[in-house]
Amino acid sequence: MPEPRLLLEWYDRNRRRLPWRALPGETADPYRVWLSEVMLQQTTVATVKPYYDAFVAKWPTVTALAAAELDDVLRAWAGLGYYARARNLHACARAVVERYRGEFPADRASLEALPGIGAYTAAAIAAIAFGKKATPVDGNVERVVSRLFAIETPLPDVKPELRRHAETITPDERPGDWAQALMDLGATVCTPAKPLCALCPWSKACRGRALGIAESLPARRAKAAKPVRRGVAFVALRDGAVLLRRRPPRGLLGGLLEVPSTEWRSEPWREEEALESAPAVASWRALPGTVRHVFTHFALELEVRVARTEAAGDGIWVPVDRLGSEAIPSVMRKVLEHALRSA
Repeated sequence: MPEPRLLLEWYDRNRRRLPWRALPGETADPYRVWLSEVMLQQTTVATVKPYYDAFVAKWPTVTALAAAELDDVLRAWAGLGYYARARNLHACARAVVERYRGEFPADRASLEALPGIGAYTAAAIAAIAFGKKATPVDGNVERVVSRLFAIETPLPDVKPELRRHAETITPDERPGDWAQALMDLGATVCTPAKPLCALCPWSKACRGRALGIAESLPARRAKAAKPVRRGVAFVALRDGAVLLRRRPPRGLLGGLLEVPSTEWRSEPWREEEALESAPAVASWRALPGTVRHVFTHFALELEVRVARTEAAGDGIWVPVDRLGSEAIPSVMRKVLEHALRSA
């Protein structure tokens, strides 16, 4: 069995100094732990850090964030992707204020009842912010545990087993440091490719290393090819401004601004039927090439049409020099860049 002491000693020597962390042996601000963990879901530390710094500077407490307008939160989030996280972040802040007078609850059950907080985030907050014995299991921790115990069952089927193993090695002391140490070990040493086994405090206890299979773990089922959806986007221009509309508040990219477009479907669009979705009757010019964007469950290919028109329909005109400060998802920024280069 791996010795917890060795990992904690390694963490004390190699702890990454991140703005949302407390000193070793201390607990961190629950608001900052929560904010960082939500931002870090499927996103790297390097990408998150400037966003985190900007959020904390603008909304230093959960009460301040709860008082913000959702549009402002979405604008500040623009570029981080997975925008449901931003909507849940705002909803969770308001729930903490309404239910707990602006103080995060310390127990996992109450945390998991808040919008957007699942088992992993609740465990991270409980351990890091409140010093509770809890085991947050993210992708980094799954990789460490699968290699330590040489578990060859593929993901995602093996997730419950990995969680059980992670809980068996969690010590009673320093739960917050332990949680962060395990995450850091996976992020910096027990990496997906070419793990730095010589630097690992558990190299002698690692069964995956002993069997020569560490780098192949965790095993994964073969992924099915992502389906492709297609659409036509219409970029309307007038006097240095572009026409945008707001997506419905629920669903993919909910509440964000977009270029008017057809639905996204598997079949290609015929020109005459695509034009029925145009925001105005105009001389729409087809641009060469397509804009491609990959979402979690499908790939999207958009043809782009451009026209100059005065009609606005249900959209809003946004000056081109203000596009950078609006809550526009990455796929629509690609569309706008493609169109404005050719306009």
